[in-house]
Amino acid sequence: MWKDRTEILIGKDGIKTLENASVAVIGIGGVGGYVCHMLVRAGVGHLTIVDFDKVDETNINRQVVAFQDSVGQAKTEVMKKQLLDINPKCDITAYNVRFCKEFADKLFEKHYDYVVDAIDSVQDKIELICYCKEHNINIVSAMGAGNRMGLPNFKVTDIYKTANDGLAKALRKKLRERNVKKLSVVIDEQTSIKTDKKSSAVGSISYYPAACGCTISAYVINEILK
Repeated sequence: MWKDRTEILIGKDGIKTLENASVAVIGIGGVGGYVCHMLVRAGVGHLTIVDFDKVDETNINRQVVAFQDSVGQAKTEVMKKQLLDINPKCDITAYNVRFCKEFADKLFEKHYDYVVDAIDSVQDKIELICYCKEHNINIVSAMGAGNRMGLPNFKVTDIYKTANDGLAKALRKKLRERNVKKLSVVIDEQTSIKTDKKSSAVGSISYYPAACGCTISAYVINEILK
């Protein structure tokens, strides 16, 4: 059986716990895509994925949904097909929409053991985080994985204990304004690389978003198994 190696580590009860677990991953790009793969390979039985974007050629260097023949397709459609190829019994709900405040009530008609915030937009991240905090829903947020290329050193910490991350800095300010007291985030606090200021694009390399995604999925899986 494909879960045998996992069962050696977590036992039959752990396997059952993951099979019954439900996780929502919001944003399935460089980071979120790897989160989805790791959760389903570990045996999480119910997954909801949310992303409005289509696969672009520039995604090929780092995103698990991006191949030459998937360019132009909806990321949620490509991801769902991949996940069902890993585990055909996995219950997957895919929303090809951009997360926003107005969509939250529909998304959260379901119960989730954990929500993964892998959104790029600061405003959309804030709305998701605040909704989860107001409704006592477990959430972990990804910080920046771009403009870095050394050895990844991601860790889980509180948003108010972070440094050397522009996204975390912007979030801290806005979360204070919304009276959010704490938030678990996954962050690499190594200084980012200075790039050409004339370009608005963020530099990326294959392994950095993957390392962030794997750290997030490890955290979520271990929290569910507690």
